[in-house]
Amino acid sequence: MEASNVSRKRTEHVPSVLQQHAEEASFLWLLRSAAVAEPHYSLQDLSVLDTRVEAHIDALRIAGGAGIATCLEALANEEAGEAFAAALLAFERGDAEAVEQVVRVIERSPAAFAGAASALGWLQLPDALAWISRMTEARSPTYRRLGIAAYSIHREDPGPALVRLVEDGEVFVRVRALRAVGELKRRDLLPVLRAALRSEDDAVRFWAAWSATLLGEQAGAEHLRTFVHSGKPFAYRAIQLVPRVLRLDDAIGWVKQLATNAATRRVAVIGSGVVGDPSFIPGLIGLMSVPEYARVAGAAFSMITGVDLAFEDLEGDRPAGFEAGPTEDPDDENVEMDPDENLPWPAQGLVRRWWETNSERFRPGRRYLCGRALDAENCRRVLREGRQRQRIAAAYELALMNAAEPLFEWRAPAFRQEQWLGRAGA
Repeated sequence: MEASNVSRKRTEHVPSVLQQHAEEASFLWLLRSAAVAEPHYSLQDLSVLDTRVEAHIDALRIAGGAGIATCLEALANEEAGEAFAAALLAFERGDAEAVEQVVRVIERSPAAFAGAASALGWLQLPDALAWISRMTEARSPTYRRLGIAAYSIHREDPGPALVRLVEDGEVFVRVRALRAVGELKRRDLLPVLRAALRSEDDAVRFWAAWSATLLGEQAGAEHLRTFVHSGKPFAYRAIQLVPRVLRLDDAIGWVKQLATNAATRRVAVIGSGVVGDPSFIPGLIGLMSVPEYARVAGAAFSMITGVDLAFEDLEGDRPAGFEAGPTEDPDDENVEMDPDENLPWPAQGLVRRWWETNSERFRPGRRYLCGRALDAENCRRVLREGRQRQRIAAAYELALMNAAEPLFEWRAPAFRQEQWLGRAGA
C-alpha cells in the first residue's frame, strides 16, 4: 500500500514537472531573444543560454506526447516564448496538427510569430527545409511568412520562391521577403527593391531601403536617412547602416547635423559610434555629464576605443534622482523600458584621463571598431570576441565589404554561429 501511494504521488507530480520545464524553456528563450541585442552578452554567453534552453526542451522531448501536450496547453498565454517551445517540438515530431495550433495562435497574437520563426531556426537545416520549402507555397500568409523568415534565419537562399514573395499580396509577408533580399544578398531583386521604395507603406519602404543599402544602392541609403530624421520606429535600425556607406567626411558632417536637433541627438550619439572616427570622442566625453545621454555616449566611446568601462574601472554611479523607463507611479504615462538599462554609467573624469593617456593610438580621419582600425580581420575578431552590439556592427561592416557575403546572423543559435565562423576561417 505504501509503495502504491509513492507511485501515485510520483505520477501526480509529472505534469507539474513538465509545466516547469515548459515555463523555463519559454522564459529562457525570451531572455535569449532579448540578449541577442544587449550590450553585455557575448557569443559565449549566448551559448550558455542556448544550453539552458536546450536542457528544458530535451526534458520535454523525452516526455514524448505528454511533453508536447504540456507546451500546447501553455499556448493559451499566446506569448512568443510558449510559441517557441510548442513549435520546436511540433516541427521536430513532424506534427502538422500541432504546428497548425501554433499558427492559429500567431494569427490571434502576432507577437508570437518570433517564437515560431526562432523554432524553425533552431532546427538543423535539413530538418527545417522539410517544412519551409512547403511553407513558402502555402495558401496561408502566416505559413509563407514563417517559411521565408526561416530561410533567411538559416541564410539559405530560397531561390525562385523569394521572387514571388517580394510581390506577395499580404504586406507582412512582403516585408519579411524584402528584408530577406538584403540578408541573403539577392542582387537580382534590386529592381523590385527600387520599385518598393515608392510604396506608401512605411515598413515596405524601410525594408526595401535597408536591403538596397546592403546591396550597395545609394538610393536606399538616401531613403534610410529620412527614417533617421523622422524618428521611431525605424530610426535606430537606419542609423546602424547609413553612416557605414557614406564617405567618412559626409558621415561625420551628417551625424554632427543630427546632434544639433534635440529630436535626433540620441540617434546622433549612436551614429558617432557607428562612424568610428575618434574626432567624436571629446564630444562624447562631454555628454557623459548629461544623464540622458551619458550611458549611450559611453557605449559609443567603447564602440570606437574598445574600452570596457566596467572592466577598466571607468564606471561611475547612477546620478541621484535620475529616472528612465517606467516608474511605480500609476499616473506616470511613460511605459517604455529604459533603452540603456544594461549600459554602464561612465565616470566622466576617469574616462577623460584615459583618453588623454591613450589618444595618440587613434588617428582622426580613420574609422575604428573596438579599438582597432576597421578592416575585415578586425570585424571577424569582434564577431568571435565582442559583445552583441559590437558583433552587430562587425556583421554589418563585413556584409558591406563583400557584395556577395550574406549578412552574418548574430541571432542564430550559438553552435551555428560558431560553425559559420569556423568555416570563414575566423
